[in-house]
Amino acid sequence: MSSPSVVAVSGNPRAGSRTLGAARATAERLAALAPGTPAPVEVVDLATLAGGLLAPAHPAADAALARLASADLAVIATPVYKASYTGLLKAFLDLYGADGLAGVVAVPLVVSGSPAHALAGEVHLRPVLVELGAVLPARSLTLTEAQLGDLDPALDAWLARAAGPLRRALGLPAAPAAAAPDAVPADLAGAAR
Repeated sequence: MSSPSVVAVSGNPRAGSRTLGAARATAERLAALAPGTPAPVEVVDLATLAGGLLAPAHPAADAALARLASADLAVIATPVYKASYTGLLKAFLDLYGADGLAGVVAVPLVVSGSPAHALAGEVHLRPVLVELGAVLPARSLTLTEAQLGDLDPALDAWLARAAGPLRRALGLPAAPAAAAPDAVPADLAGAAR
């Protein structure tokens, strides 16, 4: 398979938000799961589309909907608002018909101010994405605002569990096996007896 197409969507109502930055960084890390040169990540900042989402005609939103629906892999990011995802993200996703995201491998990403909202992605966002036909092989990625300054440790920990299922869902080869630890040197092997 060639490198999967990857789209990052931010449902934060502020353009250029930290949620958008986290979505982009996560999507870039996920794009790198494929062997070879990863495809560029396409970014959809819903804050820039907010004014037209509820209009009778919304060509910019329609173009974003089509980009997301044709992606192999999508990161759908939202800050926690009232213990759930944003109304902006809901309004965007509501423009899809049944199975509008059929076959898209999706990763819900939730940014919260507190670890108390750790399940918002699983409880609220995952069911909507599943209803739209997306495939969600891994748990949601939850980041706290404190982690946004240095995403690598949180992404590394999440990818340690999520990379395998995501690779399988995308039809990518498994990661190379980690090098086996060196054998115990012969002069130390007997010391343990």
